[in-house]
Amino acid sequence: MRIVFFGDSITDCDRDRSDPKSLGNGYAKILADKLRPIYPDTDIDLINRGVSGDEVSDLLKRVDEDVLAYGPDVVVMMIGINNTIHQFKNGKILDYDAFARDLRALLTRIKEAGPVLIFLEPFLLPAPDKKRMRPVFAKELQIINDIGLEIADEFVAYDEMFNGLCETRNYTDYSEDGVHPTYEGSMIIADQAIKAIRKHLM
Repeated sequence: MRIVFFGDSITDCDRDRSDPKSLGNGYAKILADKLRPIYPDTDIDLINRGVSGDEVSDLLKRVDEDVLAYGPDVVVMMIGINNTIHQFKNGKILDYDAFARDLRALLTRIKEAGPVLIFLEPFLLPAPDKKRMRPVFAKELQIINDIGLEIADEFVAYDEMFNGLCETRNYTDYSEDGVHPTYEGSMIIADQAIKAIRKHLM
């Protein structure tokens, strides 16, 4: 059983590029540590191919080499937040039509290759400097939900859940900057993702 994690910095989480087995220190590593003891008789190979700063179009360019070349049984992917972030930080306007085309092409490419596709919804927490990004992210999130729910085998929602948790606790418990999860935030991502993955494991 081979699982490839695919995405941006939230997946990357400082993985060691010199070590192909490095899972970083985020949700992918936490998930791996939880999954292996559940299936002690199953050889589970986990690969992290997250790259910090990537947008959907970047994943589309490298999906064949970084994911499909490994012949994965399962692909776990979270992507999308940088398409919003880069508009505000780099002045790169988010073209919603192009975003939708790229996302559909990316998900379709993975599905046509055969692996189970687990799509993890990106999220944006209410950090003071991120609140202005919410209207743009909301439009992007609608596209992600429409296409993700249509194509992926499993769609795991996080944005509403995390923002709901932030109504009773400080957002910094889950992400100090509203984007990158703390260890507790990564635990929540892993716990929800593993439920989706286990539906497809023997």
